[in-house]
Amino acid sequence: MTPVLLGQVAAVLRGAAVPFGDRPDVRSAIAKHAVTGPVRVDAAGLQGDEQGDTRIHGGPDKAVHQYPLDHYAAWRSELGDLPVLERPGAFGENIASTGMAEADLCWGDQVRMGSVLFEVAQTRQPCWKLNTRFGQRDMALRLQRTGRTGWYYRVLEPGTLQAGDAITLVARPHADWPLSRVIEVLYHRTLDAGLLRALAALPQLPPSWQKLVARRLEQGEVEDWDRRTQGR
Repeated sequence: MTPVLLGQVAAVLRGAAVPFGDRPDVRSAIAKHAVTGPVRVDAAGLQGDEQGDTRIHGGPDKAVHQYPLDHYAAWRSELGDLPVLERPGAFGENIASTGMAEADLCWGDQVRMGSVLFEVAQTRQPCWKLNTRFGQRDMALRLQRTGRTGWYYRVLEPGTLQAGDAITLVARPHADWPLSRVIEVLYHRTLDAGLLRALAALPQLPPSWQKLVARRLEQGEVEDWDRRTQGR
């Protein structure tokens, strides 16, 4: 396909894993800081970036997290002028972008930024650490309820990127599966058997998602979100 301009990299961010909140047993790198100049990106993610719990964060299918800076205005409108929303990085993203959102990307899209070629790997399933970061007991649930979750990439071609780079779509194999539709199935039309089977048929569906879909189809009920969204 002819490359299509989707948006622009507003900031590139990375962070170190440090003790988080009032739980000394928990570490997190959600507090990321903008980087000046080119940053190397490989299959593991941004050079110098860390994850607090590699069982659920990072890895090749969550190498880089992007979040639309365009969503920040809506969050400020709903939550007020929180300090965490004053600059990019509020959601622990590696790439803060402008000009695009979940409805503008599809499952498996291949996207180039700088010399890096990414592939859309999954949408974010928000966790309880956002509640602590924002001082909102239901922040994780707010993300999934609004569909403003952000998304993850795997890295197909390593390289470098930096703030100001164009974000260009170079391949779209699943145009009928925008990320907004994926989010709709995960959190709203949760027991629609036809949609669940269609989601399960997508290539490179993460193993944890395969199990989620299989359980919903077999049991006819939605999994408990409390552990992920409330930390319990």
